[in-house]
Amino acid sequence: MAKNRDRRMVLGILIGVVLCVVAFSFLAPAADDTDPSPTTYNAGSAGTKAAYLVLGKIGYEATRWDAAPRELTGLYAAHTTLILAEPSYSQENAKVLREDVANFLTRGGRVVATGVGGAFLLPEGKAGKASRFYTKLCLTAPEGQGELARVGSVSTPVATAWTATGPGYRVAQRCGDDAVVVSYKYGAGEAVWWSSPMPLSNRGLKDDASLRLVLASVGEPGRRVLFDEYFHGVHESLWDKAKGLPIAQLSWQCALVALLLVLSFGRRSGPLRMPLRVPRSSPLEFAESMGRLYDKAGATQAATEGARRRLMKYLAEQCGVPRDVLRSGPESVAEALQIRLGGDWTRVGTHLAQAAEAEYNELAVKSALELVKALDRDQQDLAGAIRSGRIERMTLKGAIASE
Repeated sequence: MAKNRDRRMVLGILIGVVLCVVAFSFLAPAADDTDPSPTTYNAGSAGTKAAYLVLGKIGYEATRWDAAPRELTGLYAAHTTLILAEPSYSQENAKVLREDVANFLTRGGRVVATGVGGAFLLPEGKAGKASRFYTKLCLTAPEGQGELARVGSVSTPVATAWTATGPGYRVAQRCGDDAVVVSYKYGAGEAVWWSSPMPLSNRGLKDDASLRLVLASVGEPGRRVLFDEYFHGVHESLWDKAKGLPIAQLSWQCALVALLLVLSFGRRSGPLRMPLRVPRSSPLEFAESMGRLYDKAGATQAATEGARRRLMKYLAEQCGVPRDVLRSGPESVAEALQIRLGGDWTRVGTHLAQAAEAEYNELAVKSALELVKALDRDQQDLAGAIRSGRIERMTLKGAIASE
């Protein structure tokens, strides 16, 4: 009787927990998406958190920048892109801020600005109202042969248009007669202006053309990309990270579960027994058994093909060799590596060609082993070249910053 009573109590507790979780799930408030600020802390549709995270994963050094523009003097400008998404500032400081941005551009920096506020921070920049009222998003018309035009048509709202005139301004995208994407050289750097930050937003980044416009605007991979937070005045706190979560509902659920645990109890019956431990083979034994299996089957093709695919994947993901070049053949791969990393990489092409031939002509076990070792050494050499290149760039930046 006591055993049945305990079972009924445990079953009742489990049913109560399930019912509470289901009820609170239905009563939880919907996520808040009313924040219009284009900041990297905003995970809503208008925020730029997705762009900040994506650029950091595809080869850029994405960083939040919450210092004043005058602090840009300590950076290596030629390797840095500053993004000013709808900056907000007082007109009293506009002249000083524009001079700081102009100094950054003169030293070789790159600035991507949006909206009227972004245009007036750019040297010689000017923007005003669009020539007509747009009731919905505009699908832009590319103009010219530049990188910003080759991204294709972009969906964007048009409330403002570039109004500065001169031969140095290159219009890349238009909505009707209004210039909505413009670029121009200033000093050793380049300024890019968009009428709206929507292509950079979490909502707009879903379109392929918007992502291509972002990549063409920030510059080549490897650059340091600064997402401005100074003009937004945003500083993330622990409560900001929890914003949008049903904190109250979660608290009630945790309290209820704790109460149920206190009211429940367990009872041991029977003698104590040591837990059963299932023996397992060591990784070395597994590797040796797999080696004997491959040796017995004479599967040299699987080993060489696995090493070749591993090197091809490293070339694409870490060395930045395009897929089209990888498909073109080993000679094209060696030429691409020489352009990107410098030095002679003919041996990489030779080893890839030998591995490709081994797929159709079975090699001896000893020859296959030597080829696999050669492919692994090629990958280690590439990793060393990439690492040494990064150290040289960091050393150069540190030397410039100290000066």
